[in-house]
Amino acid sequence: MTRHTAPGEEPCSKRAAPAFQPRKRGLQYLTEGGTETEIMFRHGHELREFAMFELVDRPAAVKDLRGMYRKLLDTIARHGFGAMLAGFDYRASPDWGEKLGYSREGLAELQHACIDFLREVSDPYRDELPDITICGCVGPRGDAYAANRDITAEEAEDYHSVQIETLRACGVDLVWAATFNNIPEAVGLSRAAARIGLPLNLHFTLTAEHRLSSGPTLREAIDATDAEAGPARPDSYGINCSHPAEFEPALEPGDWIRRIRAIRPNAAKTDKIALCKLNHIEEGDPAELGRMMGGLAQRHPQLDIFGGCCGTWDRHIDAIAREVQKARAVAT
Repeated sequence: MTRHTAPGEEPCSKRAAPAFQPRKRGLQYLTEGGTETEIMFRHGHELREFAMFELVDRPAAVKDLRGMYRKLLDTIARHGFGAMLAGFDYRASPDWGEKLGYSREGLAELQHACIDFLREVSDPYRDELPDITICGCVGPRGDAYAANRDITAEEAEDYHSVQIETLRACGVDLVWAATFNNIPEAVGLSRAAARIGLPLNLHFTLTAEHRLSSGPTLREAIDATDAEAGPARPDSYGINCSHPAEFEPALEPGDWIRRIRAIRPNAAKTDKIALCKLNHIEEGDPAELGRMMGGLAQRHPQLDIFGGCCGTWDRHIDAIAREVQKARAVAT
């Protein structure tokens, strides 16, 4: 299995995990867009069970991934944002790994390779960017778009500890938890990250009814997760895999909203289940998406992490960065 450690750099397994920086005035981050949709539909690489991590062992896929990330990092550098890069390990948890035929050891090795790749591809930009944050990506145990009510907080803590322990060994700066949709799993994940000692930015995904698929509103989910996790609550929250038309009505006023630090929207307003069945990329209107994100940045000054999800990549990130910069310039 090929490892992607940059020349002169220690493998991630030998690094100590640093803490992610708190909000810093003037520093904003851009993330990737929809890595899976970009690699599948623009570059033609098949993903079994939507799992990206297998691609780091395929030379042709790695070549395309390098090209994708160079475009992205060029965009981030052009706008003067920090880079927040998440691994390809959304599916690198025990149940999904077993379904794909991997042992726990084989899955961990691929997680290390994913994080090493991110360090290698971003290393040439260290002098161009104000900050580079490397994240591990944790997805839900089950279907991101189903209710998943059958998992308890205790089961979730035990389950997600396996992947987060590996990310700790990799020395990631942050755990980005993507497309979570129920409170018990969010609580268990929070407890696991806190116990293992990694900061957590936990993202919920919302339906067209502006709620989690398990029923609660975004405010209810954040308030309940904070209350039940207690001292182990996430460092911050975010929203991903939802278009602003789906999630913006959920951003009701209140102190709770200060807990949201990141927004990573889908490119199109199309329903998520319908998007999964299109079998092609649906990129929506990048300029309109950028304006919507700029509006969110103006109305919610606590936000400092912006990116994309399904259907988005460098064009969308470029539009988002321009509009966020305009909004922040007006605010100051």
